[in-house]
Parts: sequence; C-alpha cells; structure tokens
Amino acid sequence: MSTPPDLLVIAKEPLPGRVKTRLTPPFTPQEAAELAEAAVADTLEAVAQAPAARRVLVLDGAPGPWLPPGFEVVPQGAGGLDERLAAAFAQCAGRPALLVGMDTPQVRPELLTVDFADCDAWFGPALDGGFWALGLADPEPALLRGVPMSTVHTGAAQRARLVEAGLRVRDLPPLRDVDTADDAAAVAAEAPHGRFAARLARCTAGADR
Repeated sequence: MSTPPDLLVIAKEPLPGRVKTRLTPPFTPQEAAELAEAAVADTLEAVAQAPAARRVLVLDGAPGPWLPPGFEVVPQGAGGLDERLAAAFAQCAGRPALLVGMDTPQVRPELLTVDFADCDAWFGPALDGGFWALGLADPEPALLRGVPMSTVHTGAAQRARLVEAGLRVRDLPPLRDVDTADDAAAVAAEAPHGRFAARLARCTAGADR
C-alpha cells in the first residue's frame, strides 16, 4: 500500500437548532443535536481506526467531549459548501487526502482504508445524489469550487469534474446520509451497535412515552 492519506472529517458543532434540522419533527431540536453528536462520534471513531498520515476535524464551531484524541482541529473556511470543501483540501496540498462528512455514522474503517497507488481519486456516492467521501491523490481545490452542492445532481457533477480533469477515479460503495427520520432508522439498522443507533433508540423511546 502507498502512503496512507490524510483523513479529513468536515463537521458542524452539534448544537440544537443548528444541526439536523430536517429531523425536527419528529424529534426535538435537542434530540436532533444529540443524534448529530452521536453521528460525528461514530464517524470520528471509524476515522481513528483507519490508517492515516494525519486525522483532521474541519469544524464549524467548537469541539466537545465527543472529540477523541489524535485529531487536529481546524476551522472551516468561509463561503458555500464547495468553497469550504476546497479550503479543507487546501490544507493537504502535496499529500493524498480523503474527506468524509458527519452524516454517515455507519461508515467502517475498512471503507476509509484507501490506496492511491493505481488511481488519482476515490469517490463515495450518497444515495440522495450527493457524495459521502472524496479522496484526491494530489488535492487541488479547484476540483471542488463551483460544483453545485446540496442537489440530487451534486454527486454526478463532482464525479464528472474529476473525470474531466483526467483523473483515474475509483468508486467506494454508496452510503445513505442521515437527513430525515427515515434515513436515521435505516442507518441505525445498518450499524446497530454504534452510538447513533443507541441514541436513536433512546430518542424514539422518549417520543413513545
């Protein structure tokens, strides 16, 4: 295997009213924040167990007790999501990097164990049309700037941008983002032993009382 990449997680501090707003209803803003915290904690645990040159949390907000040791914390850049993703990759100039979000707590360390020996990019499509992972052997922020984000065509547009740049792209398995309550239930079923599934069970039990 070639040199392990930098592993980046782009995330937002799990504060009520600022994260997972599409989970409310049925969940309260506090419960949505608790689910977001569990999601980011599961994601960071998977990253901590995967081989990496550096582990970096690219954070909008302040870290909390959910942050495990071994991570550098850097602030997100300004602008739209494409600009913030581009800024995250700019921190890794000259080194391979794989970036994931906080919306796929079912991710496993083996999915993050990527090798750039025979490709220039890794692409992880999301079932909602976006993408959950993007890896670049030679991070170039321009590959992300201007890609329309948060649409059903975002993933296709981002992958096309890589191909048009002449990169050899390999695909990771598609994963489901947690956006809605139905997503949360499906993702928890995929990873029933994680923090996210446990938190969802407690939130759901509370709603049933």
